[in-house]
Amino acid sequence: MLILLLLFLAAVWAGAQNALAGGGSFITLPALILSGLDARTANIVSTVALFPGQVLSGVAGAQMVSGTKSLSFRSLFIISIMGGALGGVLLLYTPSQFFAGLVPWLVLFATCMFAWGSFGPKPAQPKADLGFYGTAAAQFFIAIYGGYFGGGIGFLMLAALTAAGLPVRNAGATKNALAGVMNASAVAIFLYSVALDWPKVLALGGGAIIGGQLGVWMLKRVDEKKLRVGVVCIGVILTIALFLKGA
Repeated sequence: MLILLLLFLAAVWAGAQNALAGGGSFITLPALILSGLDARTANIVSTVALFPGQVLSGVAGAQMVSGTKSLSFRSLFIISIMGGALGGVLLLYTPSQFFAGLVPWLVLFATCMFAWGSFGPKPAQPKADLGFYGTAAAQFFIAIYGGYFGGGIGFLMLAALTAAGLPVRNAGATKNALAGVMNASAVAIFLYSVALDWPKVLALGGGAIIGGQLGVWMLKRVDEKKLRVGVVCIGVILTIALFLKGA
């Protein structure tokens, strides 16, 4: 019960962090590993547990969701479903020991993406978009990564969607919706293919939903820049710890 309570509190933090700045998986992944799960199982449990919160975030901004100049939202939806499913299958067929060795690199990549998206040059409306094939390919590979690991997909999609011609605000709402879409297919595969630790899933899921609502309330009351600095620091510390653990 103590472990479940600690996971619930970690998920409240992660849910609020996702609503405010993103990077909630930097909290849930190490919490699950510390609770006794191997890295691959922890990633699966985290993906399933955080999914309802992602759906709620997508619904909240549904009015601003749109397709790009060359691809309708329906097309992006289908591409995200297919890529997310492929990523989920790849994760299931990845040996646990291999994934454990890969996790530090994935967290490092996600941390770099988060830092770049938070403090790098802000995307501007480009004069020419990626076109049909460029947009489709970018979204498909992002969706595969999202179904496999997921850290940093928000910033990857934001960059791709703005490069495809969407205004930043619409791109932000669209990437929130598509993040839930690509994880939906991975979650469906995990639900039927993996023996999940349901008490931990429910503890994390409930905490993440509450934390997400808390994050929405805090949105206008918290210095977002400081929060993003904190997320990057957590990512750096987690990356170093994971590399040292594997050494």
